[in-house]
Amino acid sequence: MFHTEQYNAAREQNYELVIRQLQALLEGESDRIANLSNASALLNQFLDRINWVGFYVLRDGELVLGPFQGLPACVRIPLSKGVCGKAASDLATVRVANVHEFPGHIACDAASQSEIVIPIIKNGELLGVLDIDSPELERFDEIDQHYLEQFVDRLTAHL
Repeated sequence: MFHTEQYNAAREQNYELVIRQLQALLEGESDRIANLSNASALLNQFLDRINWVGFYVLRDGELVLGPFQGLPACVRIPLSKGVCGKAASDLATVRVANVHEFPGHIACDAASQSEIVIPIIKNGELLGVLDIDSPELERFDEIDQHYLEQFVDRLTAHL
């Protein structure tokens, strides 16, 4: 059964712990909504200095809001718009130090200053994206990107 442990080690060890916790939450569960919901709740508990974390799922050629933690968000995002659209279109993580300098940024929450979006790809197909916003400039670095990509890889195996 899942249990909460404290995140009081080095950042890399904390990320490894949260990935193990994700694995425990996903074990034996195949429902996509349940797994995305628990993943967003886990990241919301784990990550500090963020104001939104959640998923957009690909439906009929656009990204549609999925399970998340935070304020109400934009419901639909075209693949050609914003940080989420770019990550989805390029099938690559996009890390933005200052969203106000990102062409076509979609401001769902005016408090957001930086963002990271990781595409969710299974068998070569885009399923959606993990989107995380922060009220701080330059909140996300290479360490965050590395471990959040591992987090998404672990999650993808259960979608």
